[in-house]
Amino acid sequence: MGNGATRSLERVAAAMGELESAPIEFQSTCDVAQGGVLLALPALLAAGLLCHTAEFYQLPKGFYGIESIFLLLGLMALARIRSLEQLRYQAPGEWGKLVGLDRIPEVRTLRAKLKLLCQNLGRAMRWNAQLAKDWIARQNDAELYFYCDGHVRVYHGDQTALPRHYVARERLCLRATTDYWINAMDGQPFLYVNKEVDPGLIATLQQDVIPWLEASVAKTPEQERRLAEDARTHWFTLVFDREGYSPELFAQMWKKRIAILSYHKFPQDDWPREEFTTHGVLLAGGETVTMQLAERGSQLSNKLWLREIRKLTDSGHQTSILTTNFQAPMTTLAVSLFARWSQENFFRYMREHYSLDRLIEYGTEPIPDAISVVNPAWRKLDSQIRSQAGQRYRLAAQFGALALSEQGTLAGRDSGSGFGDRQPQTTAEENRASHSSEVPAGGRPLHAPTHGTQALHRHSQDDRLSCRIQHGVAARRAYGTWRRRCPCPTAPDLPDRSGPDTRLGCQHPDGPAPPSHPSCSRSGHRTTARRPQCHADGISWHQAHFGLQTRVILISPRSGGLNVN
Repeated sequence: MGNGATRSLERVAAAMGELESAPIEFQSTCDVAQGGVLLALPALLAAGLLCHTAEFYQLPKGFYGIESIFLLLGLMALARIRSLEQLRYQAPGEWGKLVGLDRIPEVRTLRAKLKLLCQNLGRAMRWNAQLAKDWIARQNDAELYFYCDGHVRVYHGDQTALPRHYVARERLCLRATTDYWINAMDGQPFLYVNKEVDPGLIATLQQDVIPWLEASVAKTPEQERRLAEDARTHWFTLVFDREGYSPELFAQMWKKRIAILSYHKFPQDDWPREEFTTHGVLLAGGETVTMQLAERGSQLSNKLWLREIRKLTDSGHQTSILTTNFQAPMTTLAVSLFARWSQENFFRYMREHYSLDRLIEYGTEPIPDAISVVNPAWRKLDSQIRSQAGQRYRLAAQFGALALSEQGTLAGRDSGSGFGDRQPQTTAEENRASHSSEVPAGGRPLHAPTHGTQALHRHSQDDRLSCRIQHGVAARRAYGTWRRRCPCPTAPDLPDRSGPDTRLGCQHPDGPAPPSHPSCSRSGHRTTARRPQCHADGISWHQAHFGLQTRVILISPRSGGLNVN
């Protein structure tokens, strides 16, 4: 029966199929290791850890029932036991006293129970939705604010080639999946949606988040009356960052009476300082600070009118905020948007204390056919087009540099030498780059950029990490226990171009060639200056600094030997 097993009769009855589950019975005892986690047991029960378990989950007859399994997972998270394997090194009898049994199950038994509970992925989603409805109904605020943001979970294994995502905390593009979380202002989680093929925040809001909120957020009779009487009244407010900026999305959400609160992605000129007034605002954490705020009406490209609020900092920077919430004062809206960092704190806290990014199981499963992925044929041809366009651009830069360098010496030389000799050769190279037989010039491939996975041959990118047990355990870990910007890379220092004979694209005939930059010394280095917002494989990328683009283009080893100061 194992070490620490003292309830022998009940275990024999469970082995014979005569016991539904062993009852949880706490006994008085002394010197129990990790006993402090029992102080959080009332909070776990109040959060609804065992409220809807019988409605959504069933286990066959056995000694360990659903309540003991759920309670064990919750206490493991509170005790910072980050995986099931770490439970092997805990005293089973001591932990049995914490869950009201003689001992806890073996790890293999616990894995078998979890496999039964997580066979149907939709079951965990329904359980999560029911708990979220209860939590939303308990919100005391008159106005509801929901915060949506993505969290990148990096995958370092080799079982499948996941798409690359930009990881802000590491400033690298790594293979990962993206989880989109919905949180309250204080960081309490409501929902998360896993995207193995990330369509972006705008598509996730339209396809997953907004339908889920419409089904989960109930309208009170008072809200229905106000929505019918006043056309400027909103249902609730959704807060997100600049990635979700879309005038079309704002208009669609306002038709559903859902207000948005986000940053202005394309603010105009700075407002006069005289428009800003000082306000004392109360932050979500209880701290009172002063802000210089101003407000105007703003019209977007689709003729949608909304409120634009700007915050003036001590350095003179103006942060622009857009919202369709016409009821709340601008101080409340400013505080609500800047409280978005509580969601970032939630991600960091959960990563460090509850292993949010840790894999619960090792395995892969096919990506559903309904999910559109990048067509490999389109990606290959698009890469060739970019390569040919880059070659043509570098040859054009070389042609311009030769033309500029010959202007100072053309008067003292024969017009048939120098520039006249090099022009036909460069032009011929440009023509070869422009009319390559491998890639159609001046256009994109005829293949569709995306398609369903069913049309593809099976390859590694068609698989995703298995998330059945991952979702079930992550839901219990995050929801049960919690209920209590990335700077762009800076450009390297460019050499001094202030000399009398140093012009862009012009080199003195007798001057030495400048040294290559260390970052461009790698053979076959590929630049992305022609399309700085998109990586070679279609991954979104930050806008590069203009000076960095110019240096990489002109000093790249693939520039045909062009030397430019």
